[in-house]
Amino acid sequence: MKRLRRPSGKTLVISIPYLWMFLFFLLPFIIVLKISFSQAAIAIPPYEAIFQYANQALTIVLNMGNYIFLTQDSLYFAAYLGSLKIALVATLICLALGYPMAYAIARAPRERQMIYLLLIMMPTWTALLIRVYAWMGILSSNGLLNSVLLSLGLIDVPLQILNTDIAVYIGVVYAYLPFMVLPLYANLVKHDDTLIEAATDLGAGRIQAFWKVTVPLSRAGIIAGSMLVFIPVVGEFVIPELLGGPETLMIGKVLWQEFFNNRDWPVASALAIVMLAILLIPITLFHYNQAREMEKSR
Repeated sequence: MKRLRRPSGKTLVISIPYLWMFLFFLLPFIIVLKISFSQAAIAIPPYEAIFQYANQALTIVLNMGNYIFLTQDSLYFAAYLGSLKIALVATLICLALGYPMAYAIARAPRERQMIYLLLIMMPTWTALLIRVYAWMGILSSNGLLNSVLLSLGLIDVPLQILNTDIAVYIGVVYAYLPFMVLPLYANLVKHDDTLIEAATDLGAGRIQAFWKVTVPLSRAGIIAGSMLVFIPVVGEFVIPELLGGPETLMIGKVLWQEFFNNRDWPVASALAIVMLAILLIPITLFHYNQAREMEKSR
């Protein structure tokens, strides 16, 4: 009789994150996928079961109408397009602001780098909802920003910033800028300064050496930071809901309306599945790039 082999320590360590991913990602994804193929009903929960057992026969009813409905209503296409546009522009702004910040921190003295990183991370220690409410007070017509501009004589009437796309961009960039800075800093701090010295010795100026040496070497950090900003911003709900106006159309707001206002869980689930399918493209590219970087470092 063969003795049962005990799982090794390596197997136990690896199984824990896999179990975590199964419980909190794969299982909820399967549930949402199942609901997306059901039909809305006046019930609790508000959808019909897709598995029906009657007369000793199991019947599976898959309703494709939810996905067809998404293609027929231009509202959902506009919501996806608006989310991708805001996420892309916000990512580019975060990159333009975050790269100089990360570069300056990486070139600062070692004893000061941790202080600068703490200053970058400290706002994230406060709940996002509180920080967004603070921005509502800053950007409102009688808020801090307009009060300062009026007192300085730079404007005659208050600017209408709140409830516009500009306010959404400000809130998104403020909330997600640390997620751009940290991967860039982790990459830039490992660069060898002798490469820049070699480039300058060969006749390159400081700016040319920066674009020819530093930026290509920081490609992995740029991609990682961009993905950490772009992917969550696509599904953002709190910031566009509080800072945006009625014309700010993002898929997170539409999902909320379908789930809680219309109580159409099947259509909302189909919206979520399509959004995940769209995000699979940048996620796949990110993992492909990470795998290539790991192969190069070997």
